[in-house]
Amino acid sequence: MKTKKLSLLPITIISLFLSFASCTKTEEGKVLEKPNIVWIVSEDNGPFLGCYGDEFATTPSIDKLASQGVAFDNAFANAPVCAPARSTLISGIYPPSMGTENMRSVYNIPELVRFFPQYLREEGYYCTNNSKEDYNMPKPDSVWNESGKEAHYKNRKEGQPFFAIFNFTTSHESCLHKSIPNEELRHKPEDVTLPPHHPDTPEMRHDWAQYYDKIEDMDKKVGEVVKELEEAGLAENTIVFYYSDHGGVLARSKRFVYDSGVKVPLVIRFPEKYKHLAPGEAGTRTDRLVSFVDFAPTILSMAGIPVPDQMQGKAFLGEQQTEPRDYVHCFRGRMDERIDLVRAVRDKQFKYIRNFMPHRIYAQYIEYLWRAPSVGSWEKAYKEGNCNEAQSAFWEQKPAEELYDTSKDPWEVNNLADDPVYADVLERMRKECTSWQTEIRDSGLMPEGEMAKRSENIPIYEYVRSADYKFEEVMAMAEKAARKDVAFLPEFIDNLGNEDALVRYWAATGCLALGEKAKPAVNVLKAALEDPNADVRITAAEALCGLGYNKEGVATLVDALGDETEMVRVHALNSLTLIDREEAQKSMPAVKAMLDGKVATDFKRGYDLRAGAYLVELFEGK
Repeated sequence: MKTKKLSLLPITIISLFLSFASCTKTEEGKVLEKPNIVWIVSEDNGPFLGCYGDEFATTPSIDKLASQGVAFDNAFANAPVCAPARSTLISGIYPPSMGTENMRSVYNIPELVRFFPQYLREEGYYCTNNSKEDYNMPKPDSVWNESGKEAHYKNRKEGQPFFAIFNFTTSHESCLHKSIPNEELRHKPEDVTLPPHHPDTPEMRHDWAQYYDKIEDMDKKVGEVVKELEEAGLAENTIVFYYSDHGGVLARSKRFVYDSGVKVPLVIRFPEKYKHLAPGEAGTRTDRLVSFVDFAPTILSMAGIPVPDQMQGKAFLGEQQTEPRDYVHCFRGRMDERIDLVRAVRDKQFKYIRNFMPHRIYAQYIEYLWRAPSVGSWEKAYKEGNCNEAQSAFWEQKPAEELYDTSKDPWEVNNLADDPVYADVLERMRKECTSWQTEIRDSGLMPEGEMAKRSENIPIYEYVRSADYKFEEVMAMAEKAARKDVAFLPEFIDNLGNEDALVRYWAATGCLALGEKAKPAVNVLKAALEDPNADVRITAAEALCGLGYNKEGVATLVDALGDETEMVRVHALNSLTLIDREEAQKSMPAVKAMLDGKVATDFKRGYDLRAGAYLVELFEGK
């Protein structure tokens, strides 16, 4: 008898431990099982849903889910494109804080940075992902029990709590690459209400109508997941999230930090058992500001798992929820083959945007974006002079700063940055932007060629927190470069000799942004063509080309096409696209040699090939 009891005792203790480990408590202290959690994720759509007041949308499944749950009116992706947005979601850390902001750029992360499903698995959850990953960083081996097209919570052990993602590409940008005949569309082009920044072209109306059809198709898939849960008898134990991975999808939404690119629908349904976790009653709404960086800590909080210190997000549900945030922060880095750098701050009313590269137009050519017929029609309308001021702005250089009152101007076309009435708001939002960048040690101030070099021996996350990263000095120069103010030219000239390559890079960028006003810097820019840093040389070369010194500038850009670092080549190709066309044509032999000497073996890379192919098409009409 004693022997039998001794053999059972460890099993009993383990069973009790597992029982409590899979439980959570209500506010009254009642012990409950840990909730199952399902994420239903659509792609590339803002809140174009009936439950968000869009009368043109046909979304009965999501509308029903909202009537049973809570809809968030101020939910935002931190990035307006998939891979950086998913990097944020999976880690609870801002990508500019660890070098994962640029589209499909895979730099190593330290062991400290973990994916949140790893914590769930350690607490007994069965974690599945069906099926997109795309995290913009290397994935640890222990993230998922299953990840792929067949991954499903039904494969768990009996009684095991689960976290499951179902991702649908139905409304993805690619849904517009093949046009459906007008007569086959359920949403009619003539009934579309166009946003003020889009011209009224047949292609634009068609693509909007087709997009609404795809949103309707996506809605059906959401309904199928919910129905499957209900039929399996799991609805009463499962909290269901529905959201989109960022906004989209017609031009000036996806890839851009306007609300059309970052504002997302978020609906969460809480069963009766877990209503203590809900921010309101079924069928209600909340205006609380939340963003993707908050999702990972929120899931851990709901599951009763301590939120790790390195997570930068704020839990908005569960025992560890924080006070509501006052701001959300958004970012834009390189988008496919085009280089840019933008930061944005949003409160419940205003959006502030800081353009660190105002000399770049919004509508830089991106091969994948231009596959939608609506984009070409917009470009054609602009070139033919058929666009008004709001519609033309997309094709012109950016201001240094933008400020919008989203309550009055939801499409963000009326820039208030120069309006003295809003001077206090501008200053408040500007300070918040700088404060956030300083807090996270924004790595985006590094051009990618330099980022690749500096990450060879240390993860970017650790590098930007080291004394080697002169953040304050770099940030100060970057802010001045963005202003396009000739008063800073003496500082740019002086700092082209700075010992830090990043400061020199932003000094050169300041000269580039000034254009003709930078003529007094010609001699130092010529000297910078011999700089040991490739990104400094390229920036100085582009600035010189703009000042008429094409021979020297083009020679430097052509030389950079042979650099061993892909993102250095992409930088040079971006510059060749923007300088005088007749002079840039002289680079064609080098561009073709680069293209002929490489093979695109990975869809996720090869951005130098895309940029080079565009140059050939631009100059030779092929």
